[in-house]
Amino acid sequence: MRIEPTLRALADPTRLRIMRLLAAMELAVGELALVLGQSQPRVSRHVRILCDAGLAERRKEGSWVFLRSAIGEHRAPPLGAAAARLLALAEEGDAQFAARCGEDRRHLAAIRATREASAAAYFARHAAQWDEIRSLHSADGPVEAALQQALGSGGLGALLDVGTGTGRIAELLSPRAASVTGLDNSPEMLRLARARLQNLPAESLDLVQGDFAALPFAEARFDTVVFHQVLHYAQAPEQVLAEAARVTTAGGTIAVVDFAAHDREELRSQHAHARLGFSDEQMLALLAGAGFRAAAPIALPGKPLTVKIWTGSRSGASVRHSAAIQGAA
Repeated sequence: MRIEPTLRALADPTRLRIMRLLAAMELAVGELALVLGQSQPRVSRHVRILCDAGLAERRKEGSWVFLRSAIGEHRAPPLGAAAARLLALAEEGDAQFAARCGEDRRHLAAIRATREASAAAYFARHAAQWDEIRSLHSADGPVEAALQQALGSGGLGALLDVGTGTGRIAELLSPRAASVTGLDNSPEMLRLARARLQNLPAESLDLVQGDFAALPFAEARFDTVVFHQVLHYAQAPEQVLAEAARVTTAGGTIAVVDFAAHDREELRSQHAHARLGFSDEQMLALLAGAGFRAAAPIALPGKPLTVKIWTGSRSGASVRHSAAIQGAA
C-alpha cells in the first residue's frame, strides 16, 4: 500500500461509510447502493477507488459482486492496519460520523430482514416438499455416506444440526450421537422434523427454533456441528461460522455440506439462495477465520451441481468473536 492513494481514497464521506460497513461484513455492491441511497454505477465508482487503493477487495459470484475490507484483522499491511484503526477511532470520537454509520447499519439490517423474510416465506410454502427439492440438485445417498465417512467412525457426542429442515440429517446421525439438537428458523420445518424424529428418546432430542447467525446456545455446548445444504442461505457466512465456533467444544468437529461454486443464477430467485456455492479457497478461509483447522475437502460431482464436504476441528485458542458483527448488523 502507498500513503497517497490511501488518503485520497478515504477523502470522501461515502467511501468512509462504505469502509465502516465493510469492517463488519462482506456486502454485495447492490446492498451498498441500497444502504447509501445512491445508484449502483456511482457506488461501483467508489468501490473501484477503494479497491485500487488496496482498502477493499472484490469477489465475483455469478452476476453479483461482493466487496470486503482488505484491511481487516490479521490480513492488513501496517499502513492498512493503521487506516482501520483510524476509521474505528473516527467513529468513536466523531459523533456526527458515528450517527451516520449507525443509521447505515440500521438500514442494512432492514434490507437484510426483508430478504430473510422472503426466504422464510419460501420455506413455509415448500416445507413439505423440501427433501424432494433438494434431491433435484444432488443424490442424497452418496452425499450422506460421504458425510458419515468424513465424520470418522467414533461417536459424535452432543450433535447440533443447523438448519435441520425435515430432520433427515439428524435422523441419519442420531445413532452415533449422545444427544441431538436440531435448529431451524421455520416452524413448518420443525413440525416436519418433529414427526420424523418422534421415535428418538425424548431426553436426547431437542428441536429449537432460532437463527443460525445468533445461535441460542451457551458456549462450547456441542461436540459436533453440521451444516447440511444450509450455509448458501447465509447473507453473512462468516458470522454464521463464528457462531458455530462459539458453541463448539475445543477439539470439536464442524462439517459443512454445500455446493461447490457455480453459476446457476436461477437458484437465487427460485430457491432463495444467497450464495452460489463456495470455492475451496473461500470455504477454507471462512473456517480458518472462525477458528477451525480444516481437513481436505471431499467432492461429489453431480449434474449439474457438485456437492462438497468441508470438515474441520475447533482449535483451543480463542477465535474472532461474532459479537461485533452482530452489533454492527
